[in-house]
Amino acid sequence: MNHIKKIIQSVLIYIVLGFTVIISIFPIIWVVFSSFKTNAQILSSPFSLPTSLGFGAYQAVFKQTDFLMYTLNSLLIAAISTAISLVIYAMAAYVIARYDFKGKNLVYSLFVITLLVPSQCKAQPIFSLIIQLNLYDTKTALVLVYIAAGMAMSLFILKNTFMSIPKDFSEAAWMEGSGFLRTFFSINLPMAKSGMATAGILMFLGNWNEYFFAMLLTTSPACRTLPVALASFNETYSYNYTNMFAALTMAILPGILIYAFAQDQVTNSIVASGIKG
Repeated sequence: MNHIKKIIQSVLIYIVLGFTVIISIFPIIWVVFSSFKTNAQILSSPFSLPTSLGFGAYQAVFKQTDFLMYTLNSLLIAAISTAISLVIYAMAAYVIARYDFKGKNLVYSLFVITLLVPSQCKAQPIFSLIIQLNLYDTKTALVLVYIAAGMAMSLFILKNTFMSIPKDFSEAAWMEGSGFLRTFFSINLPMAKSGMATAGILMFLGNWNEYFFAMLLTTSPACRTLPVALASFNETYSYNYTNMFAALTMAILPGILIYAFAQDQVTNSIVASGIKG
């Protein structure tokens, strides 16, 4: 009887997992396949397979729009903000994990609780600050906003990563006369590369896909990021679904590939952070 229950339970689990996978990847596969179909094929038989694999739509996107510039903007802004965030928040997480001071738990809680605050609630003060700094419609504005946006998640992951590193290494370095910076950069930071990679990947993907502040703080095409450009493509390709799907495919593919190669490390690091925290 118990054996039958286990079989039924396993079957139900696989059914739920299979259903979840299907509804998760089907829209992506449909977009990719549709980029190789004509408008007539998309409208007449939207769920059929493409009859040919032509890349004319992809070429048209590059010729008719500044897709490459938008992609480089997103890449530059996401990479710079992620790199700066990792350095700043790694040092902050190290201090919170290794040192005891009054109000440490309160400070950490206030930082992490910002995860619960929607972006729209912060729009007005951020917009006013960017205007006062004379940074409206600049890439610098987005870099600063994205650096701040990654604070809570980075501290949560990196704090628990540094807590998992034995204190003996730091104490041995201090006994040898190492200061704070040398102990951090030479001893602890290399041992926290798993958490650093996880925080970096999650921040980069978040910055790459961010739309709200990119739309709010930029207007000129020179500062436009890929998510904002895709929204404008709705007008450019309002009746050209093939080109629209080609642009969507190129926009989502980098994030999918990055996460596909790093999903095990990201998952394990987040699980470990939750257990140790």
